[in-house]
Amino acid sequence: MEFIATAAFGLEGLVKQELSALGFEARAETGGARFKTDMAGAFKANLWLACADRVMAVMAEAETLSFDALFEMVRAIPWEDYLPRDAAFPVSGHCARSQLMSISDCQKIVKKAIVERLKQRYKTEWFPETGPVFPVSVTISRDIARLALDTSGEALNRRGFRTYVGEAPLRETLAAAMVRLCGWDLRRPLHDPCCGSGTLMMEAAFLAANRASGLSRSFVMESWPQGQLRAQKLLRQEAQAAFKPEAIPLISGSDISPEALDLSKKHLRQADLLDRVTVWQADLRQLTLSDQKPYFLANPPYGQRLGDKKAADKLAAAFGDLMKRHPEADLAILSANPSFERMMGRRAKSRRRLYNGRLECELLLF
Repeated sequence: MEFIATAAFGLEGLVKQELSALGFEARAETGGARFKTDMAGAFKANLWLACADRVMAVMAEAETLSFDALFEMVRAIPWEDYLPRDAAFPVSGHCARSQLMSISDCQKIVKKAIVERLKQRYKTEWFPETGPVFPVSVTISRDIARLALDTSGEALNRRGFRTYVGEAPLRETLAAAMVRLCGWDLRRPLHDPCCGSGTLMMEAAFLAANRASGLSRSFVMESWPQGQLRAQKLLRQEAQAAFKPEAIPLISGSDISPEALDLSKKHLRQADLLDRVTVWQADLRQLTLSDQKPYFLANPPYGQRLGDKKAADKLAAAFGDLMKRHPEADLAILSANPSFERMMGRRAKSRRRLYNGRLECELLLF
């Protein structure tokens, strides 16, 4: 089957690289990366992908200019090969720049078409939907409709241990992308001086330890009859065996907020990393590490809210002072503050555009 690992804008190429590293032939496109595999392969992708949002099984894709055409397209799909009689099949939708722009109408039509197809197979007028869940997605963009089954369930950024995200949370998928794009070599000491709830530190530790991102969670496809349960069990066992926590280098974090540090410690404990990652309270303006060649990685406040701009500029200047106190250090910053380099007092050696939600940011390397 054909699958698409969906991804935030700007991360499609990175997801393609992840899929290639897992042994899949993949190609990047706007919104994700496509690859072909079976259900066991889809489970492997769910288990290991760190920067993708979901793994979707593509059921059909075609130009669709009318509701009648959408209905016929959906009804032609052999849903009976996937959905048992008691399957629950909620339908979600998204429409953009197309003839069909009513999401609710598209969802109703897709649902009705699936029911009509299943009626022929199961010879019944009523489907209780009390069994395993098969989330159905209809996406229509530029008049091309794509019907897909969501094999992930909860979005893949939900790693299975973070219970409270705090203010201005950094999605795990974006944190994982930052760790992979910043040039950190996995052995050098890494420190997050604005560690917040600990997301960057945990994603760095997972990468260094070769820990599958989905090791602590389940996926909706695990309840499907055709999900190849034996293969899934073996893949989980292999992922567990591949996890090498002893390979984690010196990773640490600090924050001025005691509440943020409490969250960090809680999440590190839930991820079994509290004995591998160290955090302490410190003001960035006074922070000095004993190691003179650390790699600093941070997602500081951007100053987007009214009244925060001056504080964000002062924080940027503090990063300039931090680098002066650590002349052999490297620094990677995700920021949406256009004044960051000017206030810091130096130019980034490279930059990459990323999106934190809908907010355009830059990953700046110094």
